[in-house]
Amino acid sequence: MKDVYLFSGFLGSGKTSMLTDVIRQLKEKGLKPAVIMNELGKLPFDSQAVEEDVPLKEMLEGCICCSGSEKTEAQIQSLLADSQFDVLIIETTGAAHPVEALDAVYSPLFAERLNIKGIVTVADSKLWLDRESLTPQVRSLYLEQIRHAHLLLANKMDLLTEAEQSKVIFEMQNVNPNAFILQTTNGRVPLNLLEKLQATAPISKGNINSAKLGSHLHLSSRLIELTTSFSQEQFEQWVRSLPNTIYRMKGYVPIEGIKNPMLFQYAYGLVQWMPEYIQMPSKIVMIGENVEDIAVIGEE
Repeated sequence: MKDVYLFSGFLGSGKTSMLTDVIRQLKEKGLKPAVIMNELGKLPFDSQAVEEDVPLKEMLEGCICCSGSEKTEAQIQSLLADSQFDVLIIETTGAAHPVEALDAVYSPLFAERLNIKGIVTVADSKLWLDRESLTPQVRSLYLEQIRHAHLLLANKMDLLTEAEQSKVIFEMQNVNPNAFILQTTNGRVPLNLLEKLQATAPISKGNINSAKLGSHLHLSSRLIELTTSFSQEQFEQWVRSLPNTIYRMKGYVPIEGIKNPMLFQYAYGLVQWMPEYIQMPSKIVMIGENVEDIAVIGEE
C-alpha cells in the first residue's frame, strides 16, 4: 500500500514550504515521493518548488473537490500505473474543504492500494488572531480546515509574542481537540510525526463483523466490501439510518436483479444511483467521523 498525505491550508499559510521540506526528508530516508498539486490559478507557481525527479501531476484552474474529483481520481490512477513511488502527497488548493478533498482522493477503484495517513493543515497563526477580519464564508472554511485536521501546524509562530502563541494554541485546541498541534516556523514538520498519523479504518466486508479500533478516528475513511445483493430500497433505508457525521459514500452496490453493481453516491443527505455497464468491484468508500463504529448493512 502507498501512504497518502493531504496537505491543507490557506494560500500563504506555508504549505509549499512544508511540502518541499517533507520531500527532502522522504528522500533522505530513501523513499520516493510523488505529488499532486491543485491550484486555482492558471500558472503552476507552486509546482516550481517540486524537484524534477519527483513524479508530479497538476490540476490548474480547478479545485480538488466537487467537479474536480473525477480528475483527481484519474491523476491518481495515472500515477499508480506509470510511476514508481512510495509516498503520495496531495497539496489541496486553499479553497478546498477537507471532506471534499478526502472524497476526491478515495475511490473504491484503488482504495485498497492507498493508505490515507491523514490531513495535515497548515494554519497561519497571525491570520488566526485576525480571523474576524475575514469574510464569513472564508472564516468558516478556515475553521473547517482546522477542525478536520489530523495534524495541525500552527505556523509563523516566530511572528507572535509568547502570550499570543499561548492564545493561538488554546483557541485552536478548542476548535479541534483531536489533532496534535505543532508550533512551527517555515512549515517545518518532522517526518516521524507524519508517519504516526492514521486516518484509514480497517477494511470490512459485508456479513463479517469488522474489527473495532481501540481509539476513535476523527475524520476518517473506510472501505467496505459488499458480499451480498440488496434491493435499492433496503440499501437506502440503511443509508437513512446513518448518523449525520457520515458525510460521503461512493462506490458500486450489487442490486438484486441487475447484472452489474450500480454506481452509488451519497452526499449532504442526497442519494444518486447510476447504471454501470461493466462489472465493477462491489465496494463502497465511507467518509465521516468515527466511521469504524458504523454497523454495515449485511453485518450480523
